[in-house]
Amino acid sequence: MNTVYIDGQAGTTGLQITERLSARDDLELIYLSDAQRKDPIHRQACLQQADIAILCLPDDAAREAVCLAQGHTRIIDASTAYRIDADWVYGIPELDSKQRNAIAQAQFVSNPGCYPQGFILFIKPLIDAGWLDPVLPLRCHAVSGYSGGGRVLIETQQAYSETQRDSLNSQAYSLNLAHKHVPEMRHYSGTQQLPLFAPTVANYYKGMLVQIPLFRSEVDDHSSSDIRTLLSSQYSDEPFVNVLPQNMQMTANGYLNPTACNGTNNIELMIFGNQEQLLLVARYDNLGKGAAGAAVQNLNIMLGRDEGLSL
Repeated sequence: MNTVYIDGQAGTTGLQITERLSARDDLELIYLSDAQRKDPIHRQACLQQADIAILCLPDDAAREAVCLAQGHTRIIDASTAYRIDADWVYGIPELDSKQRNAIAQAQFVSNPGCYPQGFILFIKPLIDAGWLDPVLPLRCHAVSGYSGGGRVLIETQQAYSETQRDSLNSQAYSLNLAHKHVPEMRHYSGTQQLPLFAPTVANYYKGMLVQIPLFRSEVDDHSSSDIRTLLSSQYSDEPFVNVLPQNMQMTANGYLNPTACNGTNNIELMIFGNQEQLLLVARYDNLGKGAAGAAVQNLNIMLGRDEGLSL
């Protein structure tokens, strides 16, 4: 029996992780009252006694939690505080053949951001294969449900009137081109330049599409079929990464729905293209594989459990 403390349990990701873990008979969750959660003494006691602590906190609070733990506890951090820190292991098991073992042995694991996962799982294999020049400037567009913005955005969106839900149906943001996920997108994909990343939040709860446009000349004239074959080989043994065949990529009416993976830990990789252009599209649940599901997957690996438990 292992003990797990979720610091930030009342937040969106914390609640999702708690729901996924609460029925487990191999884990004991450590709970604090509302008042105790705000008390550094109680938090420190939990952070030091748990076998693993999962931090679902803003960056500064996550750094404080790591200090409070004083090295007594293995930690999974869902903030951006340590995403590219050399002392932390990045929590995408599918990153390469060594990453799963690195996570299993790690003291500190940084849970990946939701948007970067689709980008990295596409771009890294292309660069590693020599098909995509790492100096090439890349573009990435994405849409996510509003749950990705946390409690404040959820409450704002759910309070919209019918008129507001129509007029504010989708909104581009981070227009200064400095989204907090961009550094990890560059760091772990192997690209040498910060990608131009343009995200949009839409008025539905969860589900996302991450889209990377390329010209075939940018990938050494390889076709969509070539890239599908490369990725299928790369992820053939990965239970949660599905490279979809061409005939499974579109819905019957020709539209691609961002919510089709909701409620799962799956990420679907799709490649569209013509003779000159390609569009790489990843679809997944921003609260599943994009956040809470990724944290539970990493927890299972760190504890030596079946990776699919609670997923």
